[in-house]
Amino acid sequence: MRTLSTCLLVSVAVISSAMAQAGRAPFTVAETGATYGTIGDALAAIGDGRGTVVVAPGTYRQCGVQQGGDVTIRAATPGTAIFDGVPCEGKGALVLRGRSSSIDGLIFQNIRVPDGNGAGIRLESGNLSVANSLFRNSEEGILTGDYAGGQVTIDKSTFRKLGRCDRDLDCAHGVYIGRLASLSVTNSRFDQGDGGHYLKTRTARVTITGNSFDDSAGHLTNYMIDLSNGASGVISGNEMVQGRDKDNWSAFITVAPEGREHSSAGLTIEGNSAGFVPGLERGSTFVANFTDDPVKIGANRLAPSMKVKDRR
Repeated sequence: MRTLSTCLLVSVAVISSAMAQAGRAPFTVAETGATYGTIGDALAAIGDGRGTVVVAPGTYRQCGVQQGGDVTIRAATPGTAIFDGVPCEGKGALVLRGRSSSIDGLIFQNIRVPDGNGAGIRLESGNLSVANSLFRNSEEGILTGDYAGGQVTIDKSTFRKLGRCDRDLDCAHGVYIGRLASLSVTNSRFDQGDGGHYLKTRTARVTITGNSFDDSAGHLTNYMIDLSNGASGVISGNEMVQGRDKDNWSAFITVAPEGREHSSAGLTIEGNSAGFVPGLERGSTFVANFTDDPVKIGANRLAPSMKVKDRR
């Protein structure tokens, strides 16, 4: 599984805004060729229409709000465009409330807000597709609201040093998807969590395949995958390693710990591997089911000390 690598991040470190140095605006609407000095102006130019914003290499201490339409925001060169430290509306670097949004090749970092839910992306309506992107050193990577019919797809992306459970506020998580229709997370990496769950979702259906959940350097973290209200779908081909520094090490995957809203009878969990950092053995449970739904747990490669399942 390939995600954004260390060598790519090193290349980012030596890039200043080449477009800015050349006196050109760094945000280009591909369909018109028009350029803009801020992501907000580029999104406003697309408005309720359809368009693509191409982001030049650079570090941008600004944020943007999509008010409508179908928008793609992509890096001219993947991994070279960074949104750093500035949230809009006290929410996130990108606040998306259009019909659909597609994000490709961007980096989001250092996003924090007073309510503790500062996100790289805050999704409030429509469908979202994220690919080839990196979310790091923030309170949350992606956070959504609750609304009918929304679909979120994440592929080939990295979520690093995210989450928190401090300041007497509700916890934040690496990825937190609300009451939408479906979530797909594939070929992605979650690591070095700073609290909360790595992946939390309230969607009715999930596809979580081919990912890495590496908690070896995590700090006061909880579950790898939290299906807060139950879900159907598939969890397969994932690699999970639990670290020592846990707030809750009792389970790797949970099914409806916050109340059953969806049947999990159609959920299949198979072909995953789960274990602990070297030298650590615990009586953790691979799948903790808080319902009587007959979740199908197939063959998985588990550490000897781990329970396959329990009913809570």
